[in-house]
Amino acid sequence: MFSSAAILGTGSFGTALASLIGSRISDVVMIGRDPVTVDSINLAHRNPRYISDIDLPESVRAEIGMNHASLHPLILFCVPTSVTRQAATDLAEAGVPEETVLVSCAKGIERGTGDRMSVILKEVFPNNPVAVLSGPNHAEEIARDLATCAVIGCTNESIACQLQEVFTAPHFRSYTSDDLPGIELGGAIKNVYAIAAGIASGLNLGDNAISALVTRALAEMTRLGVRLGGRVETFAGLSGVGDLIATCFSAHSRNHRVGLALGQGKSLEEAVNALGMVAEGVPNTLSIYEAARDAGVRTPIIDAVHAILYEDMPAAWALSQLLNRDPRPENE
Repeated sequence: MFSSAAILGTGSFGTALASLIGSRISDVVMIGRDPVTVDSINLAHRNPRYISDIDLPESVRAEIGMNHASLHPLILFCVPTSVTRQAATDLAEAGVPEETVLVSCAKGIERGTGDRMSVILKEVFPNNPVAVLSGPNHAEEIARDLATCAVIGCTNESIACQLQEVFTAPHFRSYTSDDLPGIELGGAIKNVYAIAAGIASGLNLGDNAISALVTRALAEMTRLGVRLGGRVETFAGLSGVGDLIATCFSAHSRNHRVGLALGQGKSLEEAVNALGMVAEGVPNTLSIYEAARDAGVRTPIIDAVHAILYEDMPAAWALSQLLNRDPRPENE
C-alpha cells in the first residue's frame, strides 16, 4: 500500500477519488489553483465547487503548487486532457523520483499528436511507472459510495496489484489489464457517442433509435480502437461498453447533457456555458475525428457529431443521414 498520494486537480473526479482513497491512505493532498477551494477543503473538508455536499476524509488536504505533489509515491492526474501535458511538465520541473507511480484518470486524446494520456506521461517521465484508471465511473456516484467497477491499466503486474489494493473498497471493485491503448481509447471515444446519444434524446427520437445508435457506436468504437492499437476484448469490458452505457444514458454525463441541449436547439456555446464544467467530448471530437481520418477508419457517427459541433450541420439532419446510408452487413 502507498504511504501517501497526490491528486492533481480539484474537480469532480479528483474530489471523488480523494473521498475514495482517503479512507485507505493516511495522507492525500489535492493540488489545486483556486485559493478558495483549497481553503475550504482544508478547513471545512468540503469542495465548494464540485460535489459540495460530501465530507472529505480527515486524511485529505489541499495545496497550491506542484512542489507539494512531487515527493508522494503515488500521483493521480485528474486534470482535463487538454492540460495534461502542461501539468506533467510542471510536475517534472518540481522533481519526481523515478519510482513514483503516475496514474492518468482523464479520458481523451491530445489534439494534433493523437497521443493518449499515458503516452504523454511516458514522454515526460520515461523512467516512471505509468498506469491508467477507467470505467463506468461517474464522480457523483463514487463520492456517495454507490457501487461501481473500474479497470486499472498497467504493464507492470506488481504495480497493477498495488493499485488494485488502493482502488478497492466495499462499493468500488477494480480489475487489472495490460491493454493501456484499449482502455484509454474506449474512455476517450465514448465521449463523442455520449454527445450523439444526448442529441438523439433532445430530438425525441425514441428509445429504439438511441439503443440502435449506442449499439452501432460500440461497433464503430471497437473498429477504430483496434486500428489504433487496442484489443477487441477490451472494448467489450468496463472501459469500453461499460463506460459507453454509463455515459450515453446517465444524467450525470456531461457529454450527454451537452448533446441533449444541442438536440433541443441550443448552440454549442450555450450548451457548454450552461454546463459550467468541462465536457471532454467537445474538444475530443476534434482529436478523435482527426485520428480516425489519419487511420483511414470509417466512423459515420463520429463524423456526424463533428459536423454538428464544428460544421454547423443541423442536428436532426446529421442524425437522419446515419439512417440513410447504404445498407451493409451488421458485422462490418
